[in-house]
Amino acid sequence: MTRLFLPDEYATLALGAALAPGLAPGMVITLRGELGAGKTTLVRGLLRALGHAGRVKSPTYTLVEVYELSRLSLYHFDFYRFHDPSEWIEAGFRDIFNGRNACLVEWPERAQGQLPPADLEIALAVTEPGRSATLAACSPAGERLLAALPPA
Repeated sequence: MTRLFLPDEYATLALGAALAPGLAPGMVITLRGELGAGKTTLVRGLLRALGHAGRVKSPTYTLVEVYELSRLSLYHFDFYRFHDPSEWIEAGFRDIFNGRNACLVEWPERAQGQLPPADLEIALAVTEPGRSATLAACSPAGERLLAALPPA
């Protein structure tokens, strides 16, 4: 487990960027934290580091944003609006978690029991000033992601 202090938005973007080189098809990363904790900002940093130059928005209303990048297909989910875990099944997302796509999931607890196991769990919290990030590897792939992070 790794704990980091993120003093500003740039540090959150940098954390996302630091995770990008190790992201591979089939990986699942969950992002927990209250509204405004920096989940989408972290994803924006990751996508920018992977070469995405377009807009990165929270998928709160669309539930998923898809990014086709040179080396992978990345699905950015936000389950904030789910009221019951069965909504994940009804939305037809099971086929996306197929070992070929990288999936980043905000509010994974709203699909409790439906999602495949995460490779890396990230919890973000507001800690004025700034944010804190707790990263926990849940698989060998997640351990490789954590090991590749630069020293704090």
